[in-house]
Amino acid sequence: MKFNLVDQVLEKSKDHIVTVKQVSQAEEYLADHFPTFPILPGVMMLEAMVQAASTLCAKNGERLVLGEVKAVKYGAMVRPGEQLRVEVTIVKIHDDGSFSCKGIGTVHKNDTSETQTAVSGRFTIRPVRMS
Repeated sequence: MKFNLVDQVLEKSKDHIVTVKQVSQAEEYLADHFPTFPILPGVMMLEAMVQAASTLCAKNGERLVLGEVKAVKYGAMVRPGEQLRVEVTIVKIHDDGSFSCKGIGTVHKNDTSETQTAVSGRFTIRPVRMS
């Protein structure tokens, strides 16, 4: 099952991208996480960074997938009605076609004027291997 976690690309350069995901109560995965207190699962925040990185790095329809996670930290919860803003920067392009990236996802809390870090980390995306 594939979830689209990039609703809009706000900025894109050769080594940096900014995307947003508007979290809706209608998101299928929120029904179980958690029924009485829905929050965006941490793995979906990581996937939002991976999808942003793939949008930045993929050429000619190439499919890139998560290869390695070096460090991920979770902070603020992202609730329905809030927007996850993801920024990803390419740190290194490897000879095998993989990309080392760093990313951060922030959320502007509806009940305050403050922006909080929801997720941050370093990870590698790589081309799909068919063998």
